[in-house]
Amino acid sequence: MKITGARTEIFSDNRRRALTRAGAQVAASTAPADNAGFLGLSVSDLTPPVQRALQALMGEIDDLRAEVTRLKARLAEAEGIADRDALTPALNRRALLRELGRIRAFAHRYGSAASLIYFDLDGFKAVNDRFGHAAGDAALQAVAQRLIASVRESDVVGRMGGDEFAVILAQADETTATAKAQALAREIEATPVVFGDWSAPLHLSYGVCAISPAVEPEEIVAAADAAMYAARRARRGQA
Repeated sequence: MKITGARTEIFSDNRRRALTRAGAQVAASTAPADNAGFLGLSVSDLTPPVQRALQALMGEIDDLRAEVTRLKARLAEAEGIADRDALTPALNRRALLRELGRIRAFAHRYGSAASLIYFDLDGFKAVNDRFGHAAGDAALQAVAQRLIASVRESDVVGRMGGDEFAVILAQADETTATAKAQALAREIEATPVVFGDWSAPLHLSYGVCAISPAVEPEEIVAAADAAMYAARRARRGQA
């Protein structure tokens, strides 16, 4: 059995070898008149063994495509898990710093404002000591859920570790971010956390830092953290 086909870039060496394994002898010639088939072969040239070989080859290609799609989905899922905080629905510190770098670059490129709010849960150690770690976990989860529910989709909420959280506000200067921080703190403090027989309001301290292209992400976090501690000391001094 001999099959003729155009020697085109579509008619590759791999396909030629597949046909040869099926028992076909493939030779170069002019392109077939009926222009049938992506291999450059005429329908009349495709004998049953060759058709079966082509069907098997295309089936293998489809299987490979499906496997690549599944692998991409699994990779995306794994990346999502790696970015998520182990306890709360917020991002972890590593992922938040990455997003901070991304938003910092965006702000630099388009000349837009962005800010970082750093929150700390006041008296959290006392909650753990008095009611146990399960109650403390419930408090952390409540804070994360309320922060996420109260910001825009373009904003980012992350848990920095322990009882500390950070919120990246896109398109917000320091004045706007400070007003938002006050609103978030009031909103969270207005609704007590309930865990079993225990119910208590949460109190947050916060600090705000504008996201500057000239300042590295870790330094921005440190500045917002320092502003949070300064605000806490000032509040305690007034008490």
